[in-house]
Amino acid sequence: MTKVIISGGGTGGHIFPAIAIANAIRNIEPAAEILFIGAEGRMEMDRVPAAGYQIEGLNISGLQRRMTIKNLIVPYRILTSLMKAERIIRKFKPDVAIGVGGYASGPTLRVAMLKKIPTLIQEQNSYPGITNKLLGRNADKICVAYEGMERFFPKGKLILTGNPVRQNIVVRPDLLTEALTHFGLEPDKKTILVTGGSLGAGTINRSIRSYLVNNGNANIQIIWQTGSYYYPEILSDEKLTHLEHVKILPFIDRMDLAYTAADVIISRAGAIAISELCLIGKPIILIPSPNVTEDHQTKNARALVKKNAALMLKDSEAVERLPVMLNELLKDEYRQEDLSENILSMAIGNAAERIAAEAFALIKFKQKN
Repeated sequence: MTKVIISGGGTGGHIFPAIAIANAIRNIEPAAEILFIGAEGRMEMDRVPAAGYQIEGLNISGLQRRMTIKNLIVPYRILTSLMKAERIIRKFKPDVAIGVGGYASGPTLRVAMLKKIPTLIQEQNSYPGITNKLLGRNADKICVAYEGMERFFPKGKLILTGNPVRQNIVVRPDLLTEALTHFGLEPDKKTILVTGGSLGAGTINRSIRSYLVNNGNANIQIIWQTGSYYYPEILSDEKLTHLEHVKILPFIDRMDLAYTAADVIISRAGAIAISELCLIGKPIILIPSPNVTEDHQTKNARALVKKNAALMLKDSEAVERLPVMLNELLKDEYRQEDLSENILSMAIGNAAERIAAEAFALIKFKQKN
């Protein structure tokens, strides 16, 4: 029986790929035993069990950007996490260890490397985080979603696999009528999908409000995922709630229908979101979040802009410039087609299956040698 440790988390951008990889491993070998190692108090400690997998927690955290007393206990937490990871690995005896980024993957994969256990890391972004940068020096394989990653990792270890995305994310033209009915939309109007993630994005919400209040374009319709945090505030805005062509939602549970209905999409530039958008192949305007490590969302967006596969606005300019950029894009059918073709050319399907296959290949190589 194959035994696999998958470690990392902290955000949905790390957790979803980890679970997708685990599911792909189980599809290949249903009897495989999979153990997750996450960070105590982080969202993986709830999300992973909900997906049907066992998880152990490490008392690990990263350095704060500003000077704070919390940074003084980080070395202690790293040491104790290394010790606990060693105990877990010694007891579980994995055949391979997979890191997806996040605090917990550092101690876990470091111990695995010291014990000569095959290791694989999966980097979702075009600019890797500190943990994966450090681990990449000694990892056996590094699965990435962007070209040009030899700037950060040894070239011979790199494998372009793409990022795992939700299995139900696909545009279904045959579901267009169902999609329009689901959201209460009209078939003869352009549809804009706006999403800032499950929690929402304040700048994107303010930008869409500015667009609606100042343009009043009734020839378009909007599916607007505000995020749960911002939903009550937006719903109480009298300038917005009377607009019948705007569907204001805290969260979209049928993203497959939302993507199918959309003609243009406005989004943040998280790695998993971009991987989904490449598969969807619709014209997109990306507004990267400035509140992320190493400004990696901007780097993700630029990777698409460089290939004329997306438009991008700085967060600080979005409220002022989005209405103009959006109107120009909606009027330019040729630009829409060009963006769609180019972003589709960047799509990589079956990423989770590819990564799982690489993990099994590592195990077989170790067994032969």
